[in-house]
Amino acid sequence: MRRLIGVGVGPGDPELITVKAIRVLRAADLVLVPVLGTPGEEDRAEEGRAEATVRVHADAARIRRIAFALTDRGGVTAGRAGAWDAAARTVAAAFTGGARTVAFATIGDPAIYSTFSYLAQTVTGLAGDVTIETVPGITAASDLAARSGTVLTEGTESLVLLPLTAGAGALAEALARHDTVVGYKLGSAAGPGIETVLGLLEHAGRLAGAVFGARLGLPGEDIRPAGELAGRGPVPYLSTLITVRPRAGRGGRLGGASGAGGAGSAGGAGGAGGAGGAGLAEGGPG
Repeated sequence: MRRLIGVGVGPGDPELITVKAIRVLRAADLVLVPVLGTPGEEDRAEEGRAEATVRVHADAARIRRIAFALTDRGGVTAGRAGAWDAAARTVAAAFTGGARTVAFATIGDPAIYSTFSYLAQTVTGLAGDVTIETVPGITAASDLAARSGTVLTEGTESLVLLPLTAGAGALAEALARHDTVVGYKLGSAAGPGIETVLGLLEHAGRLAGAVFGARLGLPGEDIRPAGELAGRGPVPYLSTLITVRPRAGRGGRLGGASGAGGAGSAGGAGGAGGAGGAGLAEGGPG
């Protein structure tokens, strides 16, 4: 049996990777890591988070870079399609050469906004008899919640993950409809921009307590109240935003509160989900 396995390697901190992911990476015949660039120019690309994590845990001799047009705008561009096709040919060639297991390392979780899904679809169409598997990984949302002391959900609360490349309208709707909103790719040039995002949070009454995180678990880690981003300029592409609707004390969301309107009171634990929000306000990034 030939297997292509998408392996979630977490948000960047090399310690936030599962035992199963390490086992799969070490056992695979070939480990592919995505880099930002074009096919044929992989060696000149900057090392990405997935690659950095993999190199801590797997044999460098079995690691191979493959290029993806990760920051292309405008849907399925020629650059994106070409990169998917080239990557799939690399996988097919590995199987032809005798590999039984090829692993593809992806930051976060392979089921959440990952390039792995495009690769898997292309490989299936090209090679046919390949089993597709995934190994889940820790997400940036979970990491930022842990590092900032944010409780993502309680009781009947809803949570939505939103790529901010979806635009200002999508963010405004999410803020109105959901208790907890996690925004990915805050620094994308295709997104609404920092000042627009902050304005939407303020308009929704959710700027206080919203938390920002970038380079989590890495040198230069930046965790702070989102309001401090005003006038700061660009932030890293892979930045994450969390905003939690204020809670009305312990257990206030266990039952009865409904929808956006019932979420409620501005008192209690605070917009960042509890003690972590207060800690950020008092102590700064941490």
